[in-house]
Amino acid sequence: MKIVIVGASGTIGSAVSTLLASLHEIVRVGHRQGDARVDMTDSASIAALFDATGPFDALVVASGNLAFGPLAQLSDEQWQFGLESKLMGQIKLTRAAIPYLREGGSITLTSGIVSEVPIQGGASATTINGAIEHFAKAAACELPKGLRINVVSPTLLTESREAYGPFFPGFESVPAARVALAYQRAVMGVQSGQVFKVFD
Repeated sequence: MKIVIVGASGTIGSAVSTLLASLHEIVRVGHRQGDARVDMTDSASIAALFDATGPFDALVVASGNLAFGPLAQLSDEQWQFGLESKLMGQIKLTRAAIPYLREGGSITLTSGIVSEVPIQGGASATTINGAIEHFAKAAACELPKGLRINVVSPTLLTESREAYGPFFPGFESVPAARVALAYQRAVMGVQSGQVFKVFD
């Protein structure tokens, strides 16, 4: 299979790339590094990416930024930042990938545990991660060519505990290698419209 991984240099993306590379052709995509570059907030950049990659079998998106902060202090710009990056960025990639995906191909998006378990300062993250999951459930009903779409929802990564642990008091972390297995299941399995949770 030819698998395009957006966010391949990140903690999750690197783990997914490592897991899948032994059996598949991996196109590693990043904002600043990789086999190809993309700005996932820019439709023209996304179109150029898929024109360059040509047909492929699976798209994995392990990228997207969010703003955190107290609800009463989050600005419109901070809300828009997450909406444009993590939500619309993944939606734009999904829509643009459809013509390039081969029959029976798959799309795997990324949400996060805060879609179900809110944290302090995470109102925007909870809203956006939940929207990603609902988008995938709806898109699964309409995708052509036998395409599948799923979402992986990980908890705090062990590798990121030092940086993000204070935002997740009392949460158990999981290693990125374990999270990567959920992406493998989404890419290689048969389900569609599902949220694969990696919480504990």
